[in-house]
Amino acid sequence: MKYFYLVWKSLWRKKVRTILTILSVFVAFLLFGLLSALNQVFSGAEDLADARRLVTLDKISIINSLPSSYLARIESVPGVERAAHASWFGGYYQDPRNQFAQFAVDPARYLDVYPELTIPDDQREKWLRTRDSVIVGRDLVEEFGWSVGDRIPMYSSIWTNTSGSQVWDFEIAGVFDSEDPRASTQMMLIQYDYFDEGRAFGQGTMGWFIIAIDSAGNAAQIANAIDTQFANSPNETKTSTEAAFAESFIGQYGNIGLIITLILTAVFFTILLVSGNTMSQSVRERIPELAVLKTLGFTDGNVLSIVLAESTFVMLLGGGLGLGLALLVVNVLGAVPLPGFYLDAAAVTNGVVYIVLAGVAAGIFPALQAKRLTIIDALSRA
Repeated sequence: MKYFYLVWKSLWRKKVRTILTILSVFVAFLLFGLLSALNQVFSGAEDLADARRLVTLDKISIINSLPSSYLARIESVPGVERAAHASWFGGYYQDPRNQFAQFAVDPARYLDVYPELTIPDDQREKWLRTRDSVIVGRDLVEEFGWSVGDRIPMYSSIWTNTSGSQVWDFEIAGVFDSEDPRASTQMMLIQYDYFDEGRAFGQGTMGWFIIAIDSAGNAAQIANAIDTQFANSPNETKTSTEAAFAESFIGQYGNIGLIITLILTAVFFTILLVSGNTMSQSVRERIPELAVLKTLGFTDGNVLSIVLAESTFVMLLGGGLGLGLALLVVNVLGAVPLPGFYLDAAAVTNGVVYIVLAGVAAGIFPALQAKRLTIIDALSRA
């Protein structure tokens, strides 16, 4: 720290160049923060998945429903503690752009399998009693301004009801939250019995089954036992862990993690070239000054440290501002209303590590060049 003033003054010898370099680093780490949060959207479902939950769906496609009789047979498999089911409603509220997840479920079973979903007892009881009611996630309530007791129309692009209409009218019985702050609650849960009786076709079928098992170590064995029950039947099944199910579902969008990694690699490589060139040019311009420093008693190690400090400080200034703005936009302001769009502590820590490493990488070769300069050679270049 005793050389801080010297480092600071050296940085601002060429103000425009330094500012442009800092801005480049700022943009790179702002992009890093936003893309890390975006990656969380696609990987978060896998991270939040419970290792002790399995998902059973049709072997051919998730859009094919399964007979409701499968539920009891699944529960009879050794190792299965409890099971629930869900069916995709596929609707929107008022405008086709207002789409979010809606599932028709058995209220008691579903909440039993997903204990992380919390709801006040009185609202839970109202949902159980009122057949045409739904519960909605906290994120939806904040987005649309709903309240408990409101009646909302939902248009389903899939399910026509027995009256011939695709508009379903529901009462909001309660609002649920998640104990995990990373989880999205942009979801609506509908009473399955009301949905099944009210739809014009497909009665007695369910979309998929969610199974809580006794041990994650038995997952493969239990999954195989479930699928064996329905082998060679008209509706064969495929059972996997909830994490594997989430991964395969997200995989439909492509390898998002790899795409984001490639983008960030290209950005960081470019920044290293820009910063490294800036530091090399700065050292070349200051060769006489470095000679004077060595004449005054600064060791080769002191000179190397000063150049590395300059490079790292530029990265810390630009990278810190970029990462800080990303954190502010994503977690504080919530400027991007995307489920799971979250910048966690691990991503921030990785960002800080990358900032320091980038500073060292950009400055190491110019610093070594400055270290190797002899006083006579340096003064001869003056």
